[in-house]
Amino acid sequence: METNQGTQARAGRREWIGLGVLALPTLLLSLDMSVLYLALPRLSADLGADATQQLWITDIYGFMIAGFLVTMGTLGDRIGRRKLLLLGAAAFGVASVLAAFAASAEMLIAMRALMGIAGATLMPSTLALISNMFTNPRERGVAIAAWMSSFMAGMAIGPVVGGALLEWFWWGSAFLLGVPVMVLLLVAGPILLPEFRDASQAKRLDFVSVLLSLGAILPVIYGLKELAKHGWQPVPIGALVIGLVLGAVFVRRQRTSDNPLLDVRLFGNRSFSTALTMGLLGGAAMGGLFMFITLYLQMVEGMSPLEAGLWQVPGAVVMIVASMRVPLLARRVRPAYVMAGGFVVMAIAFVMLLQVGAVGGLAMLIAALVVLSIGTGPFALSPDLVVGAAPPEKAGSASAMSETSAEFGIALGVATIGSIGTAIYRDQMAGAVPAEIPAQAADVARESIAGAVATAQHLPPQAAADLLAPAREAFVDGLHTAAGVGTVLVLVLAAVVARVLRHVPPTGVEEPEPDEALDSEDREPCEPEPAAA
Repeated sequence: METNQGTQARAGRREWIGLGVLALPTLLLSLDMSVLYLALPRLSADLGADATQQLWITDIYGFMIAGFLVTMGTLGDRIGRRKLLLLGAAAFGVASVLAAFAASAEMLIAMRALMGIAGATLMPSTLALISNMFTNPRERGVAIAAWMSSFMAGMAIGPVVGGALLEWFWWGSAFLLGVPVMVLLLVAGPILLPEFRDASQAKRLDFVSVLLSLGAILPVIYGLKELAKHGWQPVPIGALVIGLVLGAVFVRRQRTSDNPLLDVRLFGNRSFSTALTMGLLGGAAMGGLFMFITLYLQMVEGMSPLEAGLWQVPGAVVMIVASMRVPLLARRVRPAYVMAGGFVVMAIAFVMLLQVGAVGGLAMLIAALVVLSIGTGPFALSPDLVVGAAPPEKAGSASAMSETSAEFGIALGVATIGSIGTAIYRDQMAGAVPAEIPAQAADVARESIAGAVATAQHLPPQAAADLLAPAREAFVDGLHTAAGVGTVLVLVLAAVVARVLRHVPPTGVEEPEPDEALDSEDREPCEPEPAAA
């Protein structure tokens, strides 16, 4: 293949086949999460996992991915992106086998943590390699859209695949899904994927910066998740403060270090910073509302997790199609206007959610989900803008920042928008619980819609109906408030992105950007190594 990154040579057959190989681990990561939620009841019963252990089984994976993304992105730039990808694939496969045959909840939590660390090598490495393999901007946009679509595909088929597996096999089969994918990657990767690394950087990592990065990211992600669950309590607030303080120390160290873990000069690039911010805030709007949609299907409509997942498949399919079409649109229209249009479509979906009722609202909810999926399609441009704005030798770090901002965005959306909905629910339920409900059960029902549903399962039919009616009304009112907040947020984002990114030309059109922080003369050459024959 053409390894000169200064050219824009068109990709050949090897690159496009290699893209398929890179898409597989991305699909697996999203598939893994959706299948786990279906397997959780069975594995909890088999391993005797209590409520706290169940939370760690589901959450530790995401915590580790978010915490190690920045480190792994930089490590891939230094030791080789293909090398790191293959090492991560091997570790993920081994951890998956050990998780499948875990004999205790503690062992499963440990293996999920290892899978998260290994998973943190996959996302930035795959995206960075795509940027190296597809130097033509138009082809790169299509390739990144396909890469993102594979993630959506995993979400779409996860409930179907998970339901089928758990129907015929034990819960550990859910973790074995990743083994054949990783074996294929280990076999095909050295043949189809090129190796790229930044020859100007030392391979040695600044481990103090690594620790500061973990100390900043993990407490913030944990604090945001706990805020969504328990509100403004001392523990999540303390975690946020610790994370922000360590984050400030981390940034200061990167500015003065001769061997920084993260090149903060990247943020001086207007396209880079704006695309990251739009991805974060857009992810916040989506993450918060998608949480409400999932809860509505299960808690208001009374669906099982599998049924709720199947009802969300149409939205996922539409999102895949929209993501694949957006790069073609961006060849004719400036990315700023494409992304702004996506935010406006999202606003329409949020307005539709305002029409959803506690009874008979399923059709409107699914219609809103489909429209929302169309609006999220333009987000396929965000990683392309981030990676395209960075020097080629920094593609791994840029990819890691793109993924980290997405993780933060979803956590932020669930915490903030979820907290708004929870506050509305608790306020309305304060005096709405029927008097005949025992005091302890009433307190549980006032906390959340999930608590009300769980309480109703132990009540006589009429008492359960009397409790669930106001609980569902309160939840829907919270959904309406969250949708209203989301509408305002995405309309503001539409205006901002249309203004700030209007200088970025349509894909494939060259246009100088004299205000960029990193000029071409500041860029060190990247050392490419050809793929194995």
